Amino acid sequence: MMASDDKNDKTQKKSLFTNHEISMLGIRSNLVQASFSYERMHAPGWTWAQLPYWQKIYKDDPKGLKAVMTDNMEFINSSPPLYPILMGLLLTMEEGHVDRTTIKGLKNALFGPMAGIGDAIFWFTIMPIVGGISASIAKNGNVFGPILFFLVYLFLFWSRIPLAHLGYNLGTRAIDVIQENSRIISHVASILGLTVIGGLIASYVKMSLTIKIGAGNTVINLQKQLLDKIFPNILPFAFVFLLYWLLKKNVNPIWLIVVTFALAIVMAAIGWM
Repeated sequence: MMASDDKNDKTQKKSLFTNHEISMLGIRSNLVQASFSYERMHAPGWTWAQLPYWQKIYKDDPKGLKAVMTDNMEFINSSPPLYPILMGLLLTMEEGHVDRTTIKGLKNALFGPMAGIGDAIFWFTIMPIVGGISASIAKNGNVFGPILFFLVYLFLFWSRIPLAHLGYNLGTRAIDVIQENSRIISHVASILGLTVIGGLIASYVKMSLTIKIGAGNTVINLQKQLLDKIFPNILPFAFVFLLYWLLKKNVNPIWLIVVTFALAIVMAAIGWM
């Protein structure tokens, strides 16, 4: 019994935040998309939502605060309704001063799968069903239709509070395990993150040549009969890693976006893609 009490005391000592502060984290997560960047997607709003909590954790460590802000201003794009869970989980890791590589790796590994889960639940299931029901009610002149739709949105707004507590409490209970196995977790998270990114590249980056070479009856399609036979999706793969290499060379991402648009227009105009 004493061992259990000691463990509970240890967990309580680790918590810097009140229940009200964790609830406010859930509310602040609603404004993640108020600050949006095509280079960093949700990162500006994501960082703003958690900044007061990092300032409390790193109040005597300016370098630590700078490091956590730098890490979290990197690209992130997930399902906003589930952000409080991820924020709460990562906040406990920051509070426990877990290795930065582990925190960063876990964030990068989780935001992709959470995007698929959250979008499937909220935007592809709940909202279309509620929208259909509300529209069918409203078309007959019943004001309850739009009210119903608004109430569901209001529910999603307030549901972020228990989700923030869920993520924070899960992280609090798991913090010792995470610290003891930080190297393994970091490695596994990195592998999962790279797998997710690789799947996104293959799914969303489409490049296909329409060029045909040869003469007479020996004409072949360069894409289907040559490149796809050697290495399927080699063009998207090569283009993505070219952009990655250029980013590493500190080329402005805005210029890369402009060049990508221009290249797509030119290649389509001359009939090569």
